[in-house]
Amino acid sequence: MIEVLNISKQFFSGSVNVQVLSDISFKLEKGNTLTIIGKSGSGKTTLLNCLGGLDLPDSGRINCFGTDINCLSEKKRSLFQRKKLGFIFQSGNLLSYLTVFENIVFPLVLNGFSKKDRTKRVKNLLEMLELNLFAKAMPHELSGGQAQRVAFARAMAHSPQMLLADEPTASLDTQTGLNLIKLMCSVGREHNSTIIVATHDNEIIKYADKIIHLFDGKIIKELKK
Repeated sequence: MIEVLNISKQFFSGSVNVQVLSDISFKLEKGNTLTIIGKSGSGKTTLLNCLGGLDLPDSGRINCFGTDINCLSEKKRSLFQRKKLGFIFQSGNLLSYLTVFENIVFPLVLNGFSKKDRTKRVKNLLEMLELNLFAKAMPHELSGGQAQRVAFARAMAHSPQMLLADEPTASLDTQTGLNLIKLMCSVGREHNSTIIVATHDNEIIKYADKIIHLFDGKIIKELKK
């Protein structure tokens, strides 16, 4: 289970103090899908970054599967992210100097998977995502949809307990985005991964077990399906 307890976050812009998150609390069962919705500037990305330990709240606690990530040292937090989490960013963030295969296998190398297991896992993901013919391609040779599928494969390669995605379909056409959503939810269920998505995409919202609506850094509505 993920428990978020009264987290708040401020940023300073010059001499101006900007309250980005205010007293956010919610719970999410393992294996469920949560969508975080709201207008630009509502705090969606900041909340996602706090959940993944990429940023730390000024106050409050975030307990992920029994680990209070706020209390971890930088080294232990990095290890937690590497082993337990997967990230998908809007731009994909593929490593430009690595092939598709090398991008996907990268987290498996970091987590100490054997060469045999790494090869088998990446080949299975490439087949599942219909990327077999692009294993040796470089990121700049891919379409936007192909690059985002590679980013998804990399995020799921080590079967993370939690997948965090920031507007994963924003740069994709409708059909490509829908295909990615279906794959994300299908693979997430297969691995019992908790999925948290910051999005404007109504198609992703349809697949969510819980929806949180942010406005000016506050939860104004929380819905369960």
